[in-house]
Amino acid sequence: MPTITALTAQKKHKDRVNVFLDGSFAFGLPFTAAARLKIGQALSEIEIEALQRENSLDKVKNTAVGLISYRPRSIAEVRRHLNRKGYEAELIETVIARLQTVELLDDLAFARYWVEQRETFKPRSCMALQQELRQKGVSRDIIETALIDLDEMDAARRAATAKVRPWTQLPESDFRKKLGGFLQRRGFHYGIIKEITDELWQAVGAEANTSGDAHEGD
Repeated sequence: MPTITALTAQKKHKDRVNVFLDGSFAFGLPFTAAARLKIGQALSEIEIEALQRENSLDKVKNTAVGLISYRPRSIAEVRRHLNRKGYEAELIETVIARLQTVELLDDLAFARYWVEQRETFKPRSCMALQQELRQKGVSRDIIETALIDLDEMDAARRAATAKVRPWTQLPESDFRKKLGGFLQRRGFHYGIIKEITDELWQAVGAEANTSGDAHEGD
């Protein structure tokens, strides 16, 4: 049986170890797996195959964790990414299951994160968020749970308020066209668009009257 003749730390990856069998490099391993080995130990073919599989799993895991480190991802996003990298399906599913166990992959947590980010920076409709999350591969029941507390009227109001200022000097028809088109692109339906547009046009008018009264006083 092949015998381990050296175990050396990799220069670029300090958490990985090079395994040499009978004087030649055989494969790399994560440190946690290599810690079970010792120089002079003989390995059967079955043991070598198991270690090589562990090495492959570590590579898949590192790729997945690297992707997640940029921002949370859905399970489907991670699966698609790993498939594009050419990893074996069985390794991918094993890694995904492990990451779910340690809660690094959680579709409900991801969906809530996605909704919170949109609510904070780019408020949009429930329908638009549903479409985005479906594209991320999130299931319908999880999407419904993540969106259960969404107030579409409030989201539309915040989105419009953040965008409307450059249009406040426009004639009413142009104001309504600009604001209505913006809210429509964010996925809001006609009833909400009309109510928010009416509300903000009235606010623009009230502001103009207040400004006019102030000038008359001068």
